[in-house]
Amino acid sequence: MIARRFALPVVAMALLAAACSDDGSSGSSGTSTPTATDAPATDAPTTTEAPTTTAAPTTTLDPAAVATTYADYGPHPVGVTTLQLAKGPKVEVWYPAAEGSEGTDSYDVRDFVPEAIKAVLTADIPAGYSYPGSRDAAVAEGSFPVVLFSHGFTGIRLQSTFLTAHLASWGMIVVSPDHPSRDLTNVLGGTASGDRADAVDDLLQSLELISAAGTDPASPFNGRVDAERVIAVGHSAGGGTVLGAAADDRIDGYVSLASGAFLGGGDTSGSTTTTAPPLPDKPSFFMAGSVDFVVPAETATRPAFEAAPSPSLLWIIEGVGHNGFDDFCTFGNGTGIIGIAEASGLGPLLEAQPQLRTLGEDGCIEPAVPVDTTFPIITHGVTAWVLAQFGVDEAAVGIGPDFADAFAVPVEIEEK
Repeated sequence: MIARRFALPVVAMALLAAACSDDGSSGSSGTSTPTATDAPATDAPTTTEAPTTTAAPTTTLDPAAVATTYADYGPHPVGVTTLQLAKGPKVEVWYPAAEGSEGTDSYDVRDFVPEAIKAVLTADIPAGYSYPGSRDAAVAEGSFPVVLFSHGFTGIRLQSTFLTAHLASWGMIVVSPDHPSRDLTNVLGGTASGDRADAVDDLLQSLELISAAGTDPASPFNGRVDAERVIAVGHSAGGGTVLGAAADDRIDGYVSLASGAFLGGGDTSGSTTTTAPPLPDKPSFFMAGSVDFVVPAETATRPAFEAAPSPSLLWIIEGVGHNGFDDFCTFGNGTGIIGIAEASGLGPLLEAQPQLRTLGEDGCIEPAVPVDTTFPIITHGVTAWVLAQFGVDEAAVGIGPDFADAFAVPVEIEEK
């Protein structure tokens, strides 16, 4: 996510410029060869068959194959629509679409910045994300559990579509509101208002919104929402939001991405404090990157995992930075928002604001690994964990400590 310190220089910029398996079964054919013996001296002859030895069937699973079980899109086409809370924020919803739905959906991050800044970012360079999805497609038959997603500071409801749409393809309804207390539009426009409690309220009201749609005969989601199974996922400051939301009895567990346990308002980046209250007594999954210099894994994510009640899982992915958990490193030909600014002729401003470059590129350039390598690791891990929490899988597939070396890059894995 773009760090908090990235926002203010950008405002200044505007002002300055106006599973795979191998069955190895083997054994005998089941036909034994008789052995000649002297007939026993009994009135009734007996026959003794030679014992047949049959090897027990064996199944060898390739850990690398298991570790990609949920890396690719699932069996459902993806639908996407935009709803709105009564309090104002828009809510993006991804869901399993009816069979035969086809299309590509996309967004441009420049549509989420104030007009003064948008007028500056004019370079002909990628500034958005595209994915397989059909806008306002019919909802698939069935009842689907809910995943709530909370974006980070200076984020947007669409920021992690690589993950949110992916979860929908595996049979979940994913609901992601904008948080006016910290979203990109309001932070850069100087109109952000509210605090962490407001962000938690946005998330819980989004749950109420989709739950109500599930019982509304006029809604396309009527009869399609399983509001008895709910997981919350948050990135950076959104990790704090899902901690707050997880105190609600309707939330069954949470996933914290590039975050930790912290107190404070919407302008926090996700760092841990020693005064954080006890974490929710819910199953949790903390995922971080080893080269995140915005919210470092060792000072933020690991302490949160250690403080969390069991069961909990910790992943630290080698070569992933802060923006490795959102779509933004796909912008600017892989250089993120900084690449867009440079291509728009703002290089001198970046040279004058070196911290802007550092924070805007976190996770997008070396030492970070390209996100096309690490996105499948993240999508597999989150999907496998969530499906196990929902009871779709009896146990989480391919995410425990035995799989630490099974991914395209090493993953430090600890569970309790």
